[in-house]
Amino acid sequence: MSAKLIKGTEIREEILEEIMAEVAEIKDKHGVVPGLVTILVGENPASISYVTLKIKTAHRLGFTEVQDTQPVDISEEDLLALIDKYNNDESINGILVQLPLPKHVDEKKVLNAIDPDKDVDGFHPVNVGRLMIGGDEVKFPPCTPAGIQEMIIRAGVETKGAEVVVVGRSNIVGKPIANMMLQKGVGANSTVTVVHTGTQDLAAHCKRADILIVAAGVPDLVKPEWIKPGACVIDVGVNRVGEKVSEKTGKTIAILKGDVDFDAAKEIAGSITPVPGGVGPMTITMLMKNTLKSLKFKLGIA
Repeated sequence: MSAKLIKGTEIREEILEEIMAEVAEIKDKHGVVPGLVTILVGENPASISYVTLKIKTAHRLGFTEVQDTQPVDISEEDLLALIDKYNNDESINGILVQLPLPKHVDEKKVLNAIDPDKDVDGFHPVNVGRLMIGGDEVKFPPCTPAGIQEMIIRAGVETKGAEVVVVGRSNIVGKPIANMMLQKGVGANSTVTVVHTGTQDLAAHCKRADILIVAAGVPDLVKPEWIKPGACVIDVGVNRVGEKVSEKTGKTIAILKGDVDFDAAKEIAGSITPVPGGVGPMTITMLMKNTLKSLKFKLGIA
């Protein structure tokens, strides 16, 4: 019997509808809406595409969205000054600097210049520390891990006492989701193991997992025999493995594969995310949720 599909595209729509309703209520009661600024340096096609989707989503939700595009040769000093301007802008609740930045700009310095209370990506060291402490200290969990946890909750997967194995230790996904899953609270209270390229007998660890979260960036890394029957499998990998011509549009599109051998895994797992259409759609959704939270913190209603 095939596993239940945990579809990020469907969960995204549920959450966006919830956000839209909250924005309308706050606007009616307080006369304000969330404000998000996206700073884009240069004309990287992938960045432009991603930013365009963020803008479209923000507008749909009724946010005030500021798109601030800067030339690729902007100085580090001028970029830091721009961030400072938005730090002090009362109408802006979230500041997003689209990465990557040009080589002459120190990304770490730029990200650290964002006011932690407007850092809706959750990458500032202050927000990383808040996440580590957990509980009421957490303001903005990183968007992809937050999306993963939301998917697990909405899929009805039991996390309390569950064995969670996270494959990958990146600062963007692996480390934060491991920390989130071991905290006290809804969608957490788990026993967590993090495995990586230095782990001996990777398969043995994966086989223990009630919930297997794979964020390694290696196509088909996790084999079906590594999966515990009935486990929840969250595949974060989006790997471009070739191209094909779309039957609908006739255009050349990328062939994407996850970190899990999906076709075989879905016959063993209890639930699983597809690629594409799984974790991917959740990242921007949680960015919007964090921006709304920022406004609610400011209004004292969070």
